[in-house]
Amino acid sequence: MPSPALVLLAEAMGTYILCFFGPGAVAVAVLVGGHAGLWQVASVWGFAIAIAIYAVGAISGGHLNPAVTLSMAVYRPWACPPRRVPVYVCGQVIGGVLAALTLLVLFEPTCRDFEARHVPPILRGQPGSQLSAMWFGEYFPNPAIYGTDEVAFSKVTPATAFAAEGIGTGILLFSIFALTDPRNRLSPSRYRLEPLFIGFTVSIIISIVGPLTQAGLNPARDFAPRLVAYWAGWGTIAIPGPRGCEWWIYILAPL
Repeated sequence: MPSPALVLLAEAMGTYILCFFGPGAVAVAVLVGGHAGLWQVASVWGFAIAIAIYAVGAISGGHLNPAVTLSMAVYRPWACPPRRVPVYVCGQVIGGVLAALTLLVLFEPTCRDFEARHVPPILRGQPGSQLSAMWFGEYFPNPAIYGTDEVAFSKVTPATAFAAEGIGTGILLFSIFALTDPRNRLSPSRYRLEPLFIGFTVSIIISIVGPLTQAGLNPARDFAPRLVAYWAGWGTIAIPGPRGCEWWIYILAPL
């Protein structure tokens, strides 16, 4: 079994890949209109997850998600001893923060321009600025689809968002365990295709849940970039969120 330091490094690198490509695709879609629709962004997410798992899976298992780590510690403790859960989660948060910082450096000028050109102009850190922050953390309903006013808020309640995130993550975890179960004779493991199928599963979930909650499905993927958004000027729009509950819903619902 790899050392804790190596596991931490692998999870940090894998989550960095995931949180660079995935939120990067959201940034391109929102800030410059570089993607034609939700499925294009969902596809990038799927391939990002597959690439990240292929990159570090042989070292750490490629969890990249505290929900996966906790599930593995409970149901497959021989693969992920419970004592190593903090190592995995720390690596995932570190990777997410570093990826978000990288994207901030790359897209900050573009984001400022987007905020200035928007009608009405977006004031970072003020109500409505979740539209320019949604490439860091998630919001409900999806600001790019529903908008950011009270009418939009009425479309997806906190309870609905919690349920959507919980159901989406549950489907993902069930699929991961099914695809990687050696007793499953239909598993794609013979051809080492599990990461691709896991990524494709995430893409499908995003295409359904994305309009409602942006489909976080991963506490580290949401909270780590949200910390960067808080520091970068979005303040309470990032944490706790415009409705005061976003930050904990995207942590607790997937768990």
